[in-house]
Amino acid sequence: MFSPSNNNPFDAPIEATTSVVVPRWKRKAMENIDSNTPTKTPGKARTSGNKTPGCDRFIPNRGAMDLDVSAFNLEQTDMAAELVGETSDEYDKSLNKALLNNEPKAESQVLAFRKKAPQADEGHQNAMRVLYTANREAPAKKVKSTRYISQTPERILDAPDLVDDYYLNLLDWSQQNVLAIALGPTVYLWNAADGSITQLCELEDEGDHVTSVSWGADGKYLSIGTDSCNVQLWDVEAQKQLRNMRGHEARVGSLAWNSHVLSSGSRDTTIINHDVRIAEHNIATLTGHDQEVCGLKWSPNGLQLASGGNDNLLNIWDAGVSGYAPPPKYTLNAHQAAVKALAWCPWQENTLASGGGTADRCIRFWNTQTGACLNTVDTKSQVCSLIWSPHEKELLSSHGFSQNQLTIWKFPQMTKITELTGHTSRVLHTALSADGTSVVSAAADETLRFWKVFGSNSKASKKNESSSNVVGTGASRMNIR
Repeated sequence: MFSPSNNNPFDAPIEATTSVVVPRWKRKAMENIDSNTPTKTPGKARTSGNKTPGCDRFIPNRGAMDLDVSAFNLEQTDMAAELVGETSDEYDKSLNKALLNNEPKAESQVLAFRKKAPQADEGHQNAMRVLYTANREAPAKKVKSTRYISQTPERILDAPDLVDDYYLNLLDWSQQNVLAIALGPTVYLWNAADGSITQLCELEDEGDHVTSVSWGADGKYLSIGTDSCNVQLWDVEAQKQLRNMRGHEARVGSLAWNSHVLSSGSRDTTIINHDVRIAEHNIATLTGHDQEVCGLKWSPNGLQLASGGNDNLLNIWDAGVSGYAPPPKYTLNAHQAAVKALAWCPWQENTLASGGGTADRCIRFWNTQTGACLNTVDTKSQVCSLIWSPHEKELLSSHGFSQNQLTIWKFPQMTKITELTGHTSRVLHTALSADGTSVVSAAADETLRFWKVFGSNSKASKKNESSSNVVGTGASRMNIR
């Protein structure tokens, strides 16, 4: 029997062992390690002072690795790769849910990894875009800026012997662009187109003077009221007096035309309607005032007559039948002083503006169909005259003490647009030019001043192109005589 030697390790007896099944990949890895990989790679020794020689690269210690765990991880990675390859959409959704809380917008913008963000869905509007670019894309409509109104008159004319009397009406501007002005006993005509001045007439009676003037609608005839109780009718082109109509017992301080009917108001407290076509011209005498009638205006439609008196009353009359004198439709007593300034609104039928004297200082607006007062504005000074703009919703008023100014108001708010100063005494009379853009003011300082105050209508501008320079350019001064 063979007896092993103690000095020979191969002579040790073979013991029974448990059979271990090693995986094929593990056996192959072990074989590669045993056959191809040396246990130690010789390196070139480096000496640097007292430093220990090192190797040229790092070789991991495979003996410290857990190869079973590594193999398991490799198998799981292969399975995940196969799963990703087959179901990439489900994998993307799962990853999106885990990272981005499953937000579709974030998925389309982040996970796609595009250079540009994808186009938004139809109808989508970014909140920040609305905040910062809405005004740029759809700018708000600009409020129309207020036009420029010169504070200096375009022309100044001397008017010597202009009577300083609040109750008279000595200035009017015709549709033929001719200005009529009464200076003492004489009436002068100033042509705004060429600047020529003509003396129309001079009263013959010594001490007599003109108290009112008013143009007919067509600008061919001029009516003149006198201190001697007469009403004269003149043909301007022929410079000839056509008629001298009597009937009043005191001076005629106010005149107003309604087609072929001329109304005259007198200090005798009456109003006479004259039909200038017939010999018996007095067709109606209206009585409704207790003192002098100083304001008289027909409505644009010719259906109503407004009269103001020194008795602080404003009367509204309906146009009556010839030979019949009806009582006033309304007698309005809201004013606390003489009512001279009257003006009918050109675009709002049945709306009348009236102004009171020194003790009142108010502009009032009336509905002449109902007699209701629509609005009241305290101007703080005597109201001498009123003019509506035919093209803008504006009203011009002239005043006495203390500033002697002209004021332009925005209607219906009645906010001040501007004030025009320059007169040194109360502005007694105003008149509107034929094109509706300029206003002339006559004051007790014996001057006429022309102001470009209202905006122009394009159609009216073309129609009056020949007389566009109504008052010339630049302020100039000349004598009306």
